[in-house]
Amino acid sequence: MNPDLFFLYDDSEETTTRFVSFMGEHARYDLAITKTSRFYGKKLVVNIQNGRSAIIGSDDLEEEGYLEHAFQVTEEEAEDLKDFLLAVIM
Repeated sequence: MNPDLFFLYDDSEETTTRFVSFMGEHARYDLAITKTSRFYGKKLVVNIQNGRSAIIGSDDLEEEGYLEHAFQVTEEEAEDLKDFLLAVIM
């Protein structure tokens, strides 16, 4: 290990990851949704297709433009994603 590295943290923990693929009205989505004790109860959501990820809670789903920015999707695609995530993030 490089002795010059300065770690802010280096922890391991047990997590639960749900892999899901679904077809919305505008696109197909392949996601990995990880539940962890970090992130104040929010989930780590990874779009497997493009590698984009975000830490998402129900409050983030209500923030205008959040999903579009985080996942680089259109407004219509973000609506598909939001509808699905509302059911699994809560």
